[in-house]
Amino acid sequence: MSKSPITTHILDTAVGRPAAGVRVVLERQTEGAFVTLGEGTTDDDGRIADLMAPGSLEAGVHRLTFHVGAYLDAAGRAGFYPEVPVVFTIEATDEHYHVPLLLNPFGYSTYRGS
Repeated sequence: MSKSPITTHILDTAVGRPAAGVRVVLERQTEGAFVTLGEGTTDDDGRIADLMAPGSLEAGVHRLTFHVGAYLDAAGRAGFYPEVPVVFTIEATDEHYHVPLLLNPFGYSTYRGS
């Protein structure tokens, strides 16, 4: 089964659980501006596996924007970051890119996963 060449998931490290219900937007930089390629909402496991169609990946600068403010508000928790933008470069279009977010109300971390 083919899957999106870019996938993500969010772990809420403050509570030790996946962050479900977070809106995520995927964009690619084109001529200096970002253009939306896809968007989705994290599932109960904090994952989005279908941000873009298989075979549609192009080289260049991409951005995932995690809209975490609404997630924290819904949980009744204050947070510092309403959005977390993660900008990264794609060079090899035949590879899979997994970009996880480790989140807590006052900080975050990200990395290239597998």
